Amino acid sequence: MEVDVLEFAEDDIEEGITFYERQSAGLGDYFFDSISADIDSLMLYGGIHRKVYGLHRLLAEKFPFAIYYELAGEVVRVWAVIDCRSRPAWIRKTITNRLTKR
Repeated sequence: MEVDVLEFAEDDIEEGITFYERQSAGLGDYFFDSISADIDSLMLYGGIHRKVYGLHRLLAEKFPFAIYYELAGEVVRVWAVIDCRSRPAWIRKTITNRLTKR
């Protein structure tokens, strides 16, 4: 399968990098590498994760983030990479708003 990370998700990842880099030098790079590995795993395991808010949700292995994605044929489309510590109502609203922009 091919993985397509949408601009929304790229922006989410950039925000995560910035946040973690402020916590400790080099942690932002580690966050990026870890999230990238989780996203790459979708080439093999895309579609096996539970659906939440209409999208499959992969919980990141090393950081408290969730990767929201959909399957479109042989393509895994990543819509969001969101901090799980965010309010559930905000997460639901964010996902819903993004899906309306399909």
